[in-house]
Amino acid sequence: MKNSTRLILVGVATLVLGVLALGNAAIASLAVVTMTGGVLLVGGGLQIIGGFSVTSPGGKLFAWLTGALMVFLGWSFIANPLDGVLSLSLLILILLAAGGLLRIVFAWRLRATSGFWPMLISGVLSILLAAYVLSSPEATMLLLGVLLGVEMLLNGLGLILFGQFLRKTDG
Repeated sequence: MKNSTRLILVGVATLVLGVLALGNAAIASLAVVTMTGGVLLVGGGLQIIGGFSVTSPGGKLFAWLTGALMVFLGWSFIANPLDGVLSLSLLILILLAAGGLLRIVFAWRLRATSGFWPMLISGVLSILLAAYVLSSPEATMLLLGVLLGVEMLLNGLGLILFGQFLRKTDG
């Protein structure tokens, strides 16, 4: 099978999974938190094991403490996935609001340019989105799943387009 065909097939599969994630955003949110918990558990365990090979006492302690924190967070996400969804959604809300605020400040510096309005609108929309999700418990529960679904749709589309590009350039 040609590389271009493989890319197109993976892109279609990713696109389908993105549609499924958007159709079941709450379940996808729980899956994101559970997978994140698993990655944190494994990563934290490896960090603790790696700490044994660190020679400096401060470095060893740092490795063990960060590893223990990762294990705790991973276990917490797996044991309490709904709390994990809320925690990760809150983190995303903070990032959305902070990014929106920074874009508004940056837009103010671009007042005399054509980039002012797009930057200002982008910043205001980010803050409004953060406020909406914060005010709606349902939106908070769906946020991670929607972000995953949109990312998978865009990734799938990108793979399909890249596969078609390769098919055209290969002859």
